[in-house]
Amino acid sequence: MAELVIPSAQQLIDGEWAAARDAGELDIADPATGQTIQTVACAGRADVDDAVQAARRAFPGWAATSASERGRLLRRWSELIGEHVEDLARFEARDVGKPLSGGRMNIFIAQGIIEYFAGAADKLTGVTLPTRTPDYLGYTLQEPYGVCAVIIPWNVPAVLTAANVAPALAAGNTVVLKPSEVAPLAPFALAELARRAGFPPGVLNVLAGVGADAGAALTSHPGVNHISFVGSTTTGRAIMRAAADNLVPVKLELGGKSPNVLFADADLDVAIPAIVGSITENAGQNCYAGSRLLVEASIRDEVVERVAESMRAVRIGPWDADLDMGPLVNEAQYRRVLGFLESAPAEGARLVTGGGPAQRADGGWFVQPSLFDGVDPRSRLSREEVFGPVLAVQEFSGARQAVEMMNDTDFGLLACIWTSDVSRALRLAQEVRSGQVSVNQFADAGVIGFPFNMQRDSGFSRGGGYAAMREYTQEKAVAVRLLDRSPVE
Repeated sequence: MAELVIPSAQQLIDGEWAAARDAGELDIADPATGQTIQTVACAGRADVDDAVQAARRAFPGWAATSASERGRLLRRWSELIGEHVEDLARFEARDVGKPLSGGRMNIFIAQGIIEYFAGAADKLTGVTLPTRTPDYLGYTLQEPYGVCAVIIPWNVPAVLTAANVAPALAAGNTVVLKPSEVAPLAPFALAELARRAGFPPGVLNVLAGVGADAGAALTSHPGVNHISFVGSTTTGRAIMRAAADNLVPVKLELGGKSPNVLFADADLDVAIPAIVGSITENAGQNCYAGSRLLVEASIRDEVVERVAESMRAVRIGPWDADLDMGPLVNEAQYRRVLGFLESAPAEGARLVTGGGPAQRADGGWFVQPSLFDGVDPRSRLSREEVFGPVLAVQEFSGARQAVEMMNDTDFGLLACIWTSDVSRALRLAQEVRSGQVSVNQFADAGVIGFPFNMQRDSGFSRGGGYAAMREYTQEKAVAVRLLDRSPVE
């Protein structure tokens, strides 16, 4: 088995590794130490143009490739990922700072996503439409857009690469992927395995660069036919404005402020570990992180005490120690989270546990898992996305108030309901304004092809499952009048 190596100071364009046109470089740091672990090429506008042109050249042949062949290549890609799980897990864990077990989990998820779309590639069909008389035939076709620009953040790069690239390729598009300049190693490694799997040159191009330069050049490029962006709501708005000039469709997956709603009849032995895990997994650096804990009044004191105890038991350390939680990804994110920890008491919240840096001899951007009680619904901690291991507790009385508090946010990504009353859970699932709802679990564990939907300021897209492939296609309607009226012999 060939060693999985990312060439230093290079990027993948048109099936080849090459330096950036202006020879710019990016140093990638280990968040646990601040030490450089790899250097990659820093793409500029000329590199973006090269990647887009390569994707445009590759598109006609790739779109004409049979869906079953596209599926075969995706399946081979998935198999190669399975052969390099440990290498990929180290790239993912060390780059982002998460424990090795978390990096390994992300690689398995990415592999499963690619395998899913390998099987879905030849299942993308149109429909036959009813007609007024037998003299007509009507049907639809699902066709690829062309060149898809995919821009992803640094928090779960392997998963987001698979979730956006695999359905785009399965549907017959070519892709220019720009991972975050903070954590591009796993996407580059996945792209190298796609190259080994036999994807034609130009079908998948990957470059890293600063968003204001490479990202802006990609989203405004006239050769791009579709844009998929995962990141902040503020940047999402800017990308929509850039795409408007070229009338390019945009798929946006943005931020979240997800509530865990805990009723008195919930199984706390199941709920509390999941709730704590929902805000400490990846150090809370997830768009769907369960950052708001809404607790029924009669169990509030018990829940706050048990959550605090669980948070204090979280083991923090560098990726290779493989503990429970790693550092924040860089100094900028570290300073941002500390800002929330400092402002929350001034806004009336009571600190229960945590509240500051987690000091370690080896340095790094470590923060304590932090719990605040009595959080004002109008405060920054309640309304803004922290993107760190910080949990805000609020109290409710009765299902009606719970729904009001769940919906008292600009976001609409995920809501989690903890109750043994199935009827109540189903009613709340209908009333909450969120693209996804989980009952007695956090997120979509155990459901294959679960759509990753969102509403309001969380964006608009259909990720995950068969619907994701339709996000990367445009529908064509065909109407035929049958002129031959002779009877069939």
